[in-house]
Amino acid sequence: MLYYLFTWLDKYYDFPGAGVFQYISFRAAMAVILSLVITTVFGSRLIHILLRKQVGETVRDLGLEGQKEKQGTPTMGGLIILGGILIPTLLFAKINNIYIILMMITTVWMGVIGFLDDYIKVFKKDKEGLAGRFKILGQIVLGLIVGVTMYYHKDIVIREKIAQPVYQSSAAGLTDQSKSSLVSHFTSDMKSTKTNVPFYKNNEFDYGKVLKFLPDYQKYTPFVFILAVIIIITAVSNGANITDGIDGLATGTSAIIGMTLGVLAYLSGNLLFADYLNIVYIPNSGELMVFAGAFIGSCIGFLWYNAFPAQVFMGDTGSLALGGIIATFAIMIRKELLIPVLCGIFLVENLSVIMQVSYFKYTKKRFGEGKRIFLMSPLHHHFQKKGYHESKIVTRFWILGIILAVVCIVTLKLR
Repeated sequence: MLYYLFTWLDKYYDFPGAGVFQYISFRAAMAVILSLVITTVFGSRLIHILLRKQVGETVRDLGLEGQKEKQGTPTMGGLIILGGILIPTLLFAKINNIYIILMMITTVWMGVIGFLDDYIKVFKKDKEGLAGRFKILGQIVLGLIVGVTMYYHKDIVIREKIAQPVYQSSAAGLTDQSKSSLVSHFTSDMKSTKTNVPFYKNNEFDYGKVLKFLPDYQKYTPFVFILAVIIIITAVSNGANITDGIDGLATGTSAIIGMTLGVLAYLSGNLLFADYLNIVYIPNSGELMVFAGAFIGSCIGFLWYNAFPAQVFMGDTGSLALGGIIATFAIMIRKELLIPVLCGIFLVENLSVIMQVSYFKYTKKRFGEGKRIFLMSPLHHHFQKKGYHESKIVTRFWILGIILAVVCIVTLKLR
């Protein structure tokens, strides 16, 4: 909103300093600052309200060190994160930008699903919360919204780069076709299901060619693309939810991922950098930098209260929203195939649960007694059982997250 206000002031009244709002970098920085203010200043007030309303976490006794001390800690703190994301985005981003609209829909949608889950747990005293099938259904519907919009909306396009031969001229002015070089340039905007692939020579993958072995395979392209979007959003949002098991783990990891996605959004939305790095150029996607700024500021601000010993837990209100945001953001800047690397912490946490449950069921059926791979899953609880303090576990997971983020940036040139 402020963008439109200051653009109007600059255009008609030559208001001093109003022109700075034209710069995405300035608005992204302002989004970070405002988000930090909202989450740190107003976050403490919300925590006091949650304490007064006795919105406390019910902790199951899993035999983990320091677990009993967490009993009664305010939950549903994800509301702080949502406010820290939505308010700066509304103020500093171009809210008519389709990418910003989709990100705000994702934030609210996943936040509402998580809020319902937390509400049922806290106020209805149902430890199971919202039934799993309803969570999955909500994630599938969001995937449909994002996938259909990405595929059909006229403003979601890429500018494809093609290579054409340039022939050298001789001293006599004649063109020598035997001496030529390839020079690339961007064509006009076009609809496409192409995305970037790490460690691959041409750096591109097209969903439309997945079923190339079938006749008339092009007609199946929207189904393949939308299905991929649904799977990615469901997997990442659940991964973030599972990772949120000890103080500061999901929050800090999400902040690292958010910073990386912000850099990738800036590069993908800048014609010069996209050309130099040979990645898909996405017109108007640079505006996502503002949203990324709000996301980063919100995570860091919430970490102020969520770091060990946590004064508040985000609950599913926050964790489901964080995962959905990360997945949708990566899809829109066409870097979703980097998710297994960038969200490696989420992936490993998810896999540890799948492996544990599957192996237990298999051994119980085969030998009559269930066996376990880990002392406890998700993986962070395994290390707690081994005697590591949760602060050490979180710090080391953050370090791994930073390493994975650096690897993602490096993949832009390694092929």
